Amino acid sequence: QVQLVESGGGLVQSGGSLRLSCVASGTIDSINEMGWYRQAPGKQRELVARMPSRRSTSYADSLKGRFTSSRDNAKNTMYLQMNSLKPEDTAVYYCNAVISTAGVFYAYWGQGTQVTVSS
Repeated sequence: QVQLVESGGGLVQSGGSLRLSCVASGTIDSINEMGWYRQAPGKQRELVARMPSRRSTSYADSLKGRFTSSRDNAKNTMYLQMNSLKPEDTAVYYCNAVISTAGVFYAYWGQGTQVTVSS
């Protein structure tokens, strides 16, 4: 059984910063792609950042320069550093990872963490 657990969400004022973490645990052979998504009320889930295992990280165009995603493969952990936050960044943030268990890759989602940016 594999789980992704996010942490680090909360309430922050406009212009502030937050750092999200996501830890993968369980029976893990390897982790391929990792990523962050978000879903605002009444909107579809959207990509924030994608981190392939052997390629550069890509970001949603609107978030470039403010958000930075990274991964620590030794710890099966990914991070999302969010700076200069705006009220429109308010959403539930989810981590996603493609993980190999017994030679088979599955996509997993975290439970989500709420980020609220006040104006």
